[in-house]
Amino acid sequence: MKKNLKLKFNKLKKRLIYLKNKLSTNDNNNFNYKLHKEYYSLLKIFNIFKNYIKYNNELKSLIYLKNDKELYSLVKEEKSKLIKIILELEHELEHILLSDKKDKNDNLNVYLEIYAGTGGNEASIFTSDLFKMYIKYCEKKKWKLELINFNNNNCKGYKYIICKIKGKNVYKELKFESGGHRVQRIPKTESKGRIHTSTCLVAVTPVIPDIKLPIIKSQDIKISTFKSSGAGGQHVNTTDSAVRIIHIPTGITVECQKERSQHKNKSKALKILKSRIYNLEIRKRNKKISINKKNLLGSGYRNDRHRTYNFVQNRVTDHRINLNIYSLDRILDGNLDLLINLFLDYFNKN
Repeated sequence: MKKNLKLKFNKLKKRLIYLKNKLSTNDNNNFNYKLHKEYYSLLKIFNIFKNYIKYNNELKSLIYLKNDKELYSLVKEEKSKLIKIILELEHELEHILLSDKKDKNDNLNVYLEIYAGTGGNEASIFTSDLFKMYIKYCEKKKWKLELINFNNNNCKGYKYIICKIKGKNVYKELKFESGGHRVQRIPKTESKGRIHTSTCLVAVTPVIPDIKLPIIKSQDIKISTFKSSGAGGQHVNTTDSAVRIIHIPTGITVECQKERSQHKNKSKALKILKSRIYNLEIRKRNKKISINKKNLLGSGYRNDRHRTYNFVQNRVTDHRINLNIYSLDRILDGNLDLLINLFLDYFNKN
């Protein structure tokens, strides 16, 4: 039995005994759902381990028969079967026991922000392309996407887009999208066929429940209003309904202009601001994690260059795990699971 696997099992066994004793002292009027759920979850793992030990013992018993010439062929065949079963059980246990602890924020909704980086108009167009990709991915996952704020320009692109995504395991699926996204392609305006490189920044922040959000002092923020821009008919540019909030201690700035009501825009902007401050604190705490995991998580800043989208080769490269997939057209069509699932598998194994 592998040493690290054995250590994990011993911890699990102690926890299982503790839960069993705890539950045995509870009466029917004091039913604890969480303890019961944890106990039966661990019991399932424990039963897998019992089978693992059982087949290992059977394999050891065959050693005493290996010199028996009459039984040699049978022993060899049985040994092969047992080794196969043991390896399968060992792989299953390693996956369950040695994988990272589930992120407590995995089930939360998220704020998805996309900002044009270097590359001028091409970067703005790429921001629009990424946004369409995430829209299609949300449709496939049956998530709800709510546009909060944006700034578009005359080249059918966006300087930035901020939206809220609601659904099951949204943060779990999208948290590693944060970072620098680079595009390599020949712009429509390029007459000599040269490949241009542009960048965008994607930031994914969990929507923290109100009860956990930090308290912001009024003297620490500066609130200003301005006229909304973009689509919106007669209500656009007529009233100062858009809101900008600056958090003075951190310098974090949030704008919101989606709603026609200044009050509603202010409320949404404050929630985004609080979530960003909360996320900033979490990043500070995570400085002690391993260098490998830290690189995979990324900081969310432009120089991360986590992913490259090469249109000429129809290729997407995730630089964090040296992954190349030649299905750019499918990924832009919302099939992001091709990337996300492979990355999560790699991350959980390292």
